Amino acid sequence: MDISVVIPLLNEQESLNELYDWIKRVMTSNELSFEIIFIDDGSTDESWNTIKELSAKDTQVKGIRFLRNYGKSQALHAGFAEAQGKVVITMDADLQDNPEEIPELYNLIIKDNFDLISGWKKKRYDSVIAKNLPSKLFNAAARKTSGLKLHDFNCGLKAYKNQVVKHVDVHGEMHRYIPVLAKNAGFTKIGEKVVLHQARKYGKTKFGMNRFINGFLDLITIWFMSRFGKRPMHFFGLIGTILFIIGFCFSLYLGIDKLLIETKGRLIAQRPEFYIALTSMILGTQFFLVGFLGEIILTTKRDKKRYNISEKIHL
Repeated sequence: MDISVVIPLLNEQESLNELYDWIKRVMTSNELSFEIIFIDDGSTDESWNTIKELSAKDTQVKGIRFLRNYGKSQALHAGFAEAQGKVVITMDADLQDNPEEIPELYNLIIKDNFDLISGWKKKRYDSVIAKNLPSKLFNAAARKTSGLKLHDFNCGLKAYKNQVVKHVDVHGEMHRYIPVLAKNAGFTKIGEKVVLHQARKYGKTKFGMNRFINGFLDLITIWFMSRFGKRPMHFFGLIGTILFIIGFCFSLYLGIDKLLIETKGRLIAQRPEFYIALTSMILGTQFFLVGFLGEIILTTKRDKKRYNISEKIHL
């Protein structure tokens, strides 16, 4: 199979038939074998019934239904696990991503041997204040932190080699940083393609301004995990050691001063150096304990089920 199109969705019933027809037309005209995997992330409208109707008339349409809303990352994780195509294309179900881009994305992976191609919505049809400006700040921070020179980390339209999606663990809200996760997993040939962005035709966006706050917090998380996720003691232990040494030096100074120099001076507990020493040693010990706990968790953790699937179609 050439292509697996993975489409997470939440309450997008109005757009599904049109999206399916568009993808089918593009694939047929380019003679590409394909499957479309819809992941219904707890929709409360008729999205799942529409997916069942599409799958009844076309076995290339496959579906996964979550018991409730678990988030886009979990939906992508479930879709990636089932994808069989040599190239995996992800796109949103709201018709803002253009299926006409799929053949060129496919060729960049197959012919130019890229591991991942990320879409870049150079011209956007979103609110400038609510989305465009925060998105520019968010992407600038992601470029600086990750070292990847991509303009649009959060574009839903991306193409991957199949082996990339099988090795990248998308969890939490990390769908924004799949290129960074891929880079950290060892897939270094990551490119970018300018793609058409279209105004939303039906419904309204499911993401508010809080996604940018969460995005920055996730960026800090992924930066830390990429550097110290396998060795938390190297981070917390270093800070703990520095603080403990500072506290020990102050304690040593106070002890020598009280015993040998100013034996009749102020009580040690009345000197500010005492509180600096005490605080530093306590904090140093706590950082050490955090590092030890992190190491223990790493050695004892087990894979945990992140979502519950209520129904599958053709899978």
